[in-house]
Amino acid sequence: MRSWTPEQVARAAGARLVSLPPSSTGPERVIIDSRQAGPGSLFVGLEGERADGGRFAPQALAAGAWGVLTTPEHAEAARCAVPGTLIAADDPLAALQRLATAWRRALDARVIGVTGSTGKTSTKDLLLALLAPHRRTVASRANYNTEIGVPLEILSAPADTEVLVLEMAMRGTGQIAELAEIAEPDVGVIVSIGPVHLELLGTVEAVAAAKAELLGALPPGGTAIVPAGERLLEPYLRPDLDTVRFGGSGDVRLVRSSDTHVEIDLRGEPVVLEVPFVQAHLRRNLLPAVAAARAVGVLASGRVALELTAGRGQHLALPGGVILIDGCYNANPMSMRAALEDLADTASRTPGVRPMAVLGDMLELGPPARDYHLALGEEVQRAGVEVLVTVGPLAAAIGERFDGEVHAVEDASVAAGLIGELIRPGDLVLVKGSLGVGLAQVCRALTDAGTPAGTGA
Repeated sequence: MRSWTPEQVARAAGARLVSLPPSSTGPERVIIDSRQAGPGSLFVGLEGERADGGRFAPQALAAGAWGVLTTPEHAEAARCAVPGTLIAADDPLAALQRLATAWRRALDARVIGVTGSTGKTSTKDLLLALLAPHRRTVASRANYNTEIGVPLEILSAPADTEVLVLEMAMRGTGQIAELAEIAEPDVGVIVSIGPVHLELLGTVEAVAAAKAELLGALPPGGTAIVPAGERLLEPYLRPDLDTVRFGGSGDVRLVRSSDTHVEIDLRGEPVVLEVPFVQAHLRRNLLPAVAAARAVGVLASGRVALELTAGRGQHLALPGGVILIDGCYNANPMSMRAALEDLADTASRTPGVRPMAVLGDMLELGPPARDYHLALGEEVQRAGVEVLVTVGPLAAAIGERFDGEVHAVEDASVAAGLIGELIRPGDLVLVKGSLGVGLAQVCRALTDAGTPAGTGA
């Protein structure tokens, strides 16, 4: 937005320009953390759970920020600070979102929205890997997939961006629609439908309806990419969209798969890719990614240089020959099943390893939560896990249907201390649970521990 004047920025945000900066150019970036303020930054003061960010407007200006966007009250309070642009809006978050939509429209870019009950982050990562060699592409970072994160990602896109890949998350009805209204996607990808956020939504049918808000937001002629045979999405498909079904006998199918390559049938077009990963769920997620890339004019080819977002199933080699599968960011029944499938497959390819799993509560599942955790115990058994650590009161039920060695602990800090006693050289350990369980502590304990103390027998 550097080419925009302060007046253009305020107008795009639907806000009022209170005072002008020394410079007539626009900001280079938008931030919501005043500690990141510096030359070229526009600080947006949002009201948070613990603090009102607008109170830090003077500090942002003092740190050299181009300007601040905050409530009229805080804008007036910042007048005595170092000169900078002051923009006032009764609702700074809504102003941030309007500004993002204006910038999205100013970009000569195609926008791909990605959502799903599980697999949306890895699909977004795969899309970035497929598109980056061919188009100037910006993709959502980490968890920038909310009503705050999505506009920040849009606003981070340089003026020459050609494709914008935006992950869209939700916990309830209307949230995907809100994100899509901000981002105005040309292509909508729904990776999967499954039992997530049931505490709020109640049924998987309601989950499907919430995810399908992305399809409802697509313009006529847009592209909808959905799982083949997903009957729960059928009521939301529109005749004025190009609907692409992936998987099974759909429009985009996996034809052949070896250790190093996959061949995909993309509506009759052969796509051969070199893939440096063997995880079955990642190869499945290649299908919607290849379809979305094609929808914006890119026929995927060559090597897929995938870099997974942290905590989404990376395989990390640790001292002592230990392999960590880091899935600590989040979990639901579908993603747990995929992670256990990955664990079992990796163990089969790595002779002599001992498969272990540290599994935390799957949250927001509502009344059926215990049943989902019990069923997961059977999945753990089938995956060949030898040592299981459950973390949290819900996860304890996993051990009730598992016949191997079980350690049930109440929280992540206890698990982090225990894992050092259990781990042996050469172990293969999966760590996965909902974000609120905090299993990143366990991953840190493993990565910081060095060579495992246990010697095994």
